[in-house]
Amino acid sequence: MTARKPGRFLRFAGAVWRGVDLASRLVLALLVIAVVVALAMLLRGQPPEVPDGAALVVAPSGVLVEELSGDPTDRALDELTGQAVAETLWRDLDDAIRAAAGDDRIRVLVLDLDGMVGGGLEKLQALGAAIDEFKQSEKPVIASADFYGRDAYYLASAADEIYLNPEGAAVLDGYGRYRTYYKEGIDRLEIDWNVFRVGEYKSAVEPFLRNDMSPEARQANREWLGDLWSSWTADVSAARGMTLAELGAVIDGFVMRVAEADGDLAQAALAARLVDHLASRDQVRDRLIELVGEDEETHSFHQVGHRAYLAALGDDRRRRPVEGNGVAVVIAKGTILDGSQPPGAIGGDSTAALVRDARHDDANKAIVLRVDSGGGSAFASEVIRRELELAREAGKKVVVSMGTVAASGGYWISTASDEIWASPTTITGSIGIFGMLPTFQKPMQKYLGWRVDGVGTNWLAGALRVDRALDPGLAEMIQLMIEDGYRDFLERVAEARDSTPEQIDQIARGRVWSGANALELGLVDHLGGLDEAVASAARLAELGENYAVRYVQRQPGFGERLLRNLLSRAGGRLAPELRPARRGHAAPVRDSLLELLRREAETLAALNDPSGVYALCFCAVE
Repeated sequence: MTARKPGRFLRFAGAVWRGVDLASRLVLALLVIAVVVALAMLLRGQPPEVPDGAALVVAPSGVLVEELSGDPTDRALDELTGQAVAETLWRDLDDAIRAAAGDDRIRVLVLDLDGMVGGGLEKLQALGAAIDEFKQSEKPVIASADFYGRDAYYLASAADEIYLNPEGAAVLDGYGRYRTYYKEGIDRLEIDWNVFRVGEYKSAVEPFLRNDMSPEARQANREWLGDLWSSWTADVSAARGMTLAELGAVIDGFVMRVAEADGDLAQAALAARLVDHLASRDQVRDRLIELVGEDEETHSFHQVGHRAYLAALGDDRRRRPVEGNGVAVVIAKGTILDGSQPPGAIGGDSTAALVRDARHDDANKAIVLRVDSGGGSAFASEVIRRELELAREAGKKVVVSMGTVAASGGYWISTASDEIWASPTTITGSIGIFGMLPTFQKPMQKYLGWRVDGVGTNWLAGALRVDRALDPGLAEMIQLMIEDGYRDFLERVAEARDSTPEQIDQIARGRVWSGANALELGLVDHLGGLDEAVASAARLAELGENYAVRYVQRQPGFGERLLRNLLSRAGGRLAPELRPARRGHAAPVRDSLLELLRREAETLAALNDPSGVYALCFCAVE
């Protein structure tokens, strides 16, 4: 009897332990379920409330873009620490302003333009049209900033009242195209910078071949820059009730006006009728309190920011259905690179995958490709173009909407479409190809005393080493490949535009055109923005009036959405003095020579075409 007692005890203890283990597992499972439910509720959150009788504050930060750059989670972390690149989705501003026009809760539109660095003219014009729509509701528009640059002032000019800080300024610099030229330095270092191109207007490689801008590039640049400036001055003069001559006299004679104001830039802007009032920030705040009343908690005016306002609107921001047959919008923004790329860059694989997703969704009867790119890899461009061609073969209507820039590879991917829409100020064309292969064997020998030697099984072995002179046979082969790529480009454009390669060659050869000129030359079909392109795609697909518009983009996982939501909430709870400072108007002035060189070097270093062949236009404006 006594001998059996330990066995009974162990069996009893084991049963107890299994019971405890089962209970703990159940409790743990319940806790996990509770946490998941709580996190799901946190993800959903409560939409912000829009105060009745409030001002909608539109405060763009940094540059207006089609798509925010970088991995979304990394960006959320960078925003929390103040390291994020300052960017604002222009269509967020557009949606907020247009929705507020018919929203009785919104009484005033406030354009807070202190944090705005810039934006392409095509985007500015679209936002200007949205502001005009808001003004038709007979609600006032107030613009305020400590400093107005060219792009911020374009938006401000549409306002009913423009306020400028008495210590501020309005500097309306025109459009320019300036680059750093390296030829003399390359020669001094005895680098063999081997360049292959087709088209005398293909100026992307000029800095490595010349010490100045070529006559061909100067002529072409002057024409499309002139088109942009003509549109800018026409829009601004009309908005401010001036003639073109009056605005021209203000800009050209601004030094004289500053002298008359004893060096006071703000007074000079007021005297020139560029602004309506000089007012400090508290005086602007008092004016807005006068219009919409005072918030007793904040002692400021009743307001809602455009991000909170869009969150409150939810899926109804454009008053369109989100389910059912509709138009899929795919964004192609940035340099075209091979492989998969994060948002803000165009990946041959990743962007093609988005088009493929849109093609396989039966609810998408049409696809709009929104292009904002100066091009890049010719190979990746063809991967994307082919995917669009497959979408058309599958019965989808494909319409291209060109943004600020749709040139070179950006035009290549646009050719597989039923229609191409461009803004009059879109920068497009630049139909041309180039390749570069620098070799450094001479400076290595001269300055370092290094030499390369060895053997290979044939003449191509080691031929692509940058520390060896380029083999003449390889140079000839690369040039032939570039010329073949150019012929392919011409044939694609000719087929798409119902023309011949010979006719397209006359307007190609790397030359850049404005959207208005591109329409005259037959490179695009219609002038208009994204909304017009979407509406046209819906008409082509016979969708009627009540169709859905869906943006096709990479969908974040649950964990990624949770982290971004938590970071967003944490950022919203930071005290104002702890939040990252906005990158304001002084940022462009702070760009050093090293920063300019770094940006160009990063662009070149990112290029990864498998064959080293590029359809790329360095056609950004300053």
